Amino acid sequence: MTQQLLLDILPGATPTLESFVAGVNSAALESVRQLTAGHALYLWGSAGSGRSHLLRARAQCPGGHYLDARAPAHWLHALALDEDRSLALVAVDDVGELNDAAQAALFALFNRWRAAATTPGAFALLTAGDRAPLTMPLREDLRTRLGWDLVYRLEQLTDEDRATALQERAASRGLKLSDEILHWILTHHDRDMGRLTALIDTLDHYSLERHRPITLPLLKELLAHPSGTQPSSPHHGS
Repeated sequence: MTQQLLLDILPGATPTLESFVAGVNSAALESVRQLTAGHALYLWGSAGSGRSHLLRARAQCPGGHYLDARAPAHWLHALALDEDRSLALVAVDDVGELNDAAQAALFALFNRWRAAATTPGAFALLTAGDRAPLTMPLREDLRTRLGWDLVYRLEQLTDEDRATALQERAASRGLKLSDEILHWILTHHDRDMGRLTALIDTLDHYSLERHRPITLPLLKELLAHPSGTQPSSPHHGS
């Protein structure tokens, strides 16, 4: 099983703004937190920079909606065209991967957002992609709309930021990670904090199930058996 597949199946907590590790992205985090009806915000950054975390977290508000490029285009069309549906915030992730139908739907949603901006039906629009608006592989009129309001670039966290965040996550669960374990995690896994946090949570559960302290051999055992199935071993009588 590849490392990427393993990290994809590890369970993770629901993302929140409080659990986002901001590092140098504190201004972007505050803008997401303060985003109000009638305003739009576009976030861009490379994979693992926290784009999806922020969009998912912010869309948990009442009347919030989160969609990404995997969602059927007609879902986005419904949000754009059904004016009887009350919207508070719509978050659209991975806009660079939208197909033609979804791009048309997002274009219509931008138009609804702008027309409603100063009315009681105003809502916030939060979008994200992996590059700056004008370099996105999208239809021209949609590219320009991505930059209509605020735009923030998300920077990757440093290893020091990640190490601190992982220690804090472990401490919240009553754990202390050794420098050896932290170094191994940071040098052997991707840089996405959501997946790294999920790994710490899963390691805690695995340690409790096995009644064993958290050590590097235990971590490697977990990664070799991600389903949580006890690896077979010879039976020893008492």
